[in-house]
Amino acid sequence: MHEISDQNIIFITLSVVMFMFLAITIMVIIDHKVRIPGYFQYDPFSVSGLNFYHLFASFFILSVLLIIITSLAFALAVTLIENFDLFPKEAEPKILQEFKQQRATEKKRQFHNVYSIDRPSLGKKPVCFYCHGDFPHSKQRAIRVLLNMHTQFIGCLTCHNDPRKVSQDSLRFAWLNYSGIKVTGPHFGTDIDPESGFLIKTDDYYSKIVTYSEEGGENKLLEIPETNPKAQIFIAMRNQLTIRERQSIKRTIHKNVVRKARTCTRCHASEDKSYLPFRQLGFSQRRISEVTNPEIIAIVNKYSKAVVFPPFYE
Repeated sequence: MHEISDQNIIFITLSVVMFMFLAITIMVIIDHKVRIPGYFQYDPFSVSGLNFYHLFASFFILSVLLIIITSLAFALAVTLIENFDLFPKEAEPKILQEFKQQRATEKKRQFHNVYSIDRPSLGKKPVCFYCHGDFPHSKQRAIRVLLNMHTQFIGCLTCHNDPRKVSQDSLRFAWLNYSGIKVTGPHFGTDIDPESGFLIKTDDYYSKIVTYSEEGGENKLLEIPETNPKAQIFIAMRNQLTIRERQSIKRTIHKNVVRKARTCTRCHASEDKSYLPFRQLGFSQRRISEVTNPEIIAIVNKYSKAVVFPPFYE
């Protein structure tokens, strides 16, 4: 957006003030009209005499003008406060300003179908997003769009759990909506509309495929949503912590995390070899056929070799 110059602000301010005075003048004239002597008039446009429609017309016009004047006055006050620093506020830390700029830039690098409402970013998030943001994959330009697209429906620890610390035989997968936003439809991306051929319409853009580790007969959630008691303490106190305290908490949060996650072909493989149990997760047969299609797997393999993926854990 272009910045508004001081001259333009002054011009707009004076124009608004003059319009306000004009509106007040019109109100006074309308109110004074009824006081002009003359015969009783039924014509609402008569300039003299008592007017039959005076009460209704004046009430309606006065109400409209008052609403306009109030709105203009509010807009004028906001403009003056924001542009002339009448009530200067504390500047945001530089790191937050840089983060907002990076996030805006990263959004432009995503797929071209940008929605007016960024639904996946709404609601409660995992604690990871407080440091890594909504687009955590940013280092490799060739693959970051594909990886960031998957964060809409796959939890961080689903791909980034460390097989050296978490037994892969103990993993259990399930959909989880920790956003706090109520939904009624099916999970996003699990089925195809037979008429349109596109993904079925739903209001559930918030559930993610998360990972549980079975320990002692109980399933322990590996994902750390912001509703987690430890996560809430960290979020509330993160700006007050020292560097050493932050590092200590980060080690706790990342204890089961591996930096380099699984490759695309770990999920986009034949159904019996796929890392994700698509059928158990409620994917329809047609959708399973799409994501495990040999052609898709061939494209993924070809793309992986072209961009030279870093060594991931398999």
